[in-house]
Amino acid sequence: MIKRDAEKELRSLAKQFKAVAITGPRQSGKTTLAKYVFGSLPYVNLENPDSRRYAIEDPRGFLKEYSGGAVLDEVQRTPELFSYLQQILDEDKAKGRFILTGSNNFMIQENISQTLAGRIAYLNLLPFVISELTPGDVGDLNDRILIGCYPPVFDQKIDFDKWYPNYIRTYIERDVRLIRNISNLDLFGKFLKLCAGRTGQLLNVNSIAIEVGADNKTITSWLGLLENSFIIFRLFPHHRNFNKRIVKMPKLYFYDSGLVCSLLGIRQEEQLKLHPLYGNIFETFVVSEIRKHLFNRGIQSGLYFWRDNTGHEIDLLIESGNRLLPVEIKSGQTITQDFFKPVEYWKKLSGTNECVIVHAGNNSQRRTSGTQVITWRGIHKIIPGF
Repeated sequence: MIKRDAEKELRSLAKQFKAVAITGPRQSGKTTLAKYVFGSLPYVNLENPDSRRYAIEDPRGFLKEYSGGAVLDEVQRTPELFSYLQQILDEDKAKGRFILTGSNNFMIQENISQTLAGRIAYLNLLPFVISELTPGDVGDLNDRILIGCYPPVFDQKIDFDKWYPNYIRTYIERDVRLIRNISNLDLFGKFLKLCAGRTGQLLNVNSIAIEVGADNKTITSWLGLLENSFIIFRLFPHHRNFNKRIVKMPKLYFYDSGLVCSLLGIRQEEQLKLHPLYGNIFETFVVSEIRKHLFNRGIQSGLYFWRDNTGHEIDLLIESGNRLLPVEIKSGQTITQDFFKPVEYWKKLSGTNECVIVHAGNNSQRRTSGTQVITWRGIHKIIPGF
């Protein structure tokens, strides 16, 4: 098993709360991590028809079998359990008694907010960050972008160009039907590919609706579905107005670059390097890496972007308390003066000097101006101070 950075946060939460919910996309390693950290607890997979039927038909009897606690996997499949879990947790002061995992954040949150609020902590577990991988597994940049970071590609040695199409098909045919009961799956598949073509860009719901052939309300609902399934996330403009003429649309990102490439039909390095969206895909890779690092530390928010209506932009703003760190992302491998123009503009506008530039090359620099240039391999070094 590849050691996960989130393990420390998971152990900490289990010492403070009576139950912990580990959520994240399918195949992100939730079950593996839960079984490893809580190996002394019984494990129950509620995808198993017999276990699920027992839990649904006799929840009291089912939980009595695990009076000392358990790891309940894919618990969103048995919403009947949550009310009974509430009573058990209220009657016992023991910490870390039940570990709940699930790949449907919407259904889990809905049930927890109704019955277990205040009794349970959340940990979002996403695919690997590159700092969790060995140098041999990381490979070069384009390999990493193409292959992505989902655990089965590493653990089970499955070819990425075979794994992702099957993952997408399973997601659409199973999870989409379960959550929203969408009848036209072909239309939803088209919508998903159109989203991939907009990764790292401003999200225009109306534009997507026109191309898909659906209304704005439907597209908004589908975007929420993708977010709750940990396929995409939206990055919002920073709320502090350094300039009144700022863009107020959010930007759209995928959690995994390999999934984006598969949806766009990119399967080879040469295709990737020449693709018109290469810069957006690289930006997606960097922003998602940073977001995953924050999740691994139990930090749920603090990422924004900034853009005014004349084209000045900072790709990423990381907020922590009163600190605001601008991060500019460049897909070029050679450090040029153009790299510094956005952050120099930002310095004049905000009155701060601390800035970071992440680029696709292998060289790092620390300029006397306060700007730090780091390689894509060192993305994790941005986070420790925040």
